[in-house]
Amino acid sequence: MATPTKVTVPALRARKGKGPKISVVTAYDVTFARLFEQGGVDVLLVGDSLGMVVQGQPTTLGVTLDEVIYHGRAVARGTERAHLVGDLPFMSYQTGVVPALEAAGRMLKEGGFEAVKLEGGEIYAEHVHRLVSAGIPVMGHLGLLPQSVHAMGGFKVQGTNAAAADKIVADAKILADAGVYAMVLEAIPAELARRVTQAVSVPTIGIGAGPHCDGQVLVGYDLLGMYSEFKPKFVKRFAEAGKLIVDATRAYVSEVENGEFPTLAHAFGAPKELGAPAEQTGAKPVVPGTAPGYGPAGDER
Repeated sequence: MATPTKVTVPALRARKGKGPKISVVTAYDVTFARLFEQGGVDVLLVGDSLGMVVQGQPTTLGVTLDEVIYHGRAVARGTERAHLVGDLPFMSYQTGVVPALEAAGRMLKEGGFEAVKLEGGEIYAEHVHRLVSAGIPVMGHLGLLPQSVHAMGGFKVQGTNAAAADKIVADAKILADAGVYAMVLEAIPAELARRVTQAVSVPTIGIGAGPHCDGQVLVGYDLLGMYSEFKPKFVKRFAEAGKLIVDATRAYVSEVENGEFPTLAHAFGAPKELGAPAEQTGAKPVVPGTAPGYGPAGDER
C-alpha cells in the first residue's frame, strides 16, 4: 500500500481560497488519532480542550505543558498523514517571547508536534515572528479565546459590535504579517468570519464561525456525539457514539451478570500437556511494529 501524502504547512497554505476546505479535529490519544486519520482528517489538534473533555475541568486554564506534550506523543504515534498541531497552554507563552520559544521547542522535540497554536492578536505578533524565525510553524487563534475566559466574562460570542469586529480583522492581518500559516476563528458572527477570511492570505479555520472559512474544526467528542446533554449551536453530530457506548456497556454488564459471557468460545484451548500448539491471543499492537504489552504470552498461553 502506498504511503499517504503527508499534510504539511505549505500544502495547507496552498489550499487558501482554492480548496478543498481543511478538516480539523481534536484528538488526545492514539486510538482516536488512528480512527480520525483513517477517516481522512487533514489536521489533528491536541487542544487544551483536553482539560475539559478529558480531565473534566470547567475551563482550559489548568492544563500544563507537560500534559499537552504527553497527549501529543500519544497522538503522534497514531498519525502518518495528518498534520499535528498542539495548543500552547495557559501561561506557557504569555510571560514573554523566550518562554514561548522554550515551550514550543519542547512541544516539537518531546511531543512530536509539527506546529503550535496560540491565542491572541497584536500583543503576540512578536511571539509569532520569533517562533516562525526559529522554524516553528504557528497557527493563530482569534475571536473567543478560552484562555481568556474570565476576562471575556465567559464563553461568549465575540466581535458582535463594529469596534470589536474591526479589532479582530486588524489582529488577523497582523498575525498573518507576523507569519502564522493559518488561524482559528472561534465563536464570531459568520459575516465577520467572511471579512477576516477575505482580508488575510492564510487559511482560516472556523469553529462557531459560519460557513465562509477555509476550513472547520470540531472537538472530536462533539462530532461523535459523546455527550447527550451538551450540544452547542455550532456543533453537528455526525454520529451518536455516546449512546452506542452506553448501550454496548449495558449489554456487556448484563451478559457478565447472567453468565452469558465469557463462553468456552472465548477461552483458550487444550492444556499444554496435550501438546497442542500455542494459540494466538488476537491482540495487536496499537502502532505497527510495536510489540503488544498485554494478553497471555509465551509460557503463559
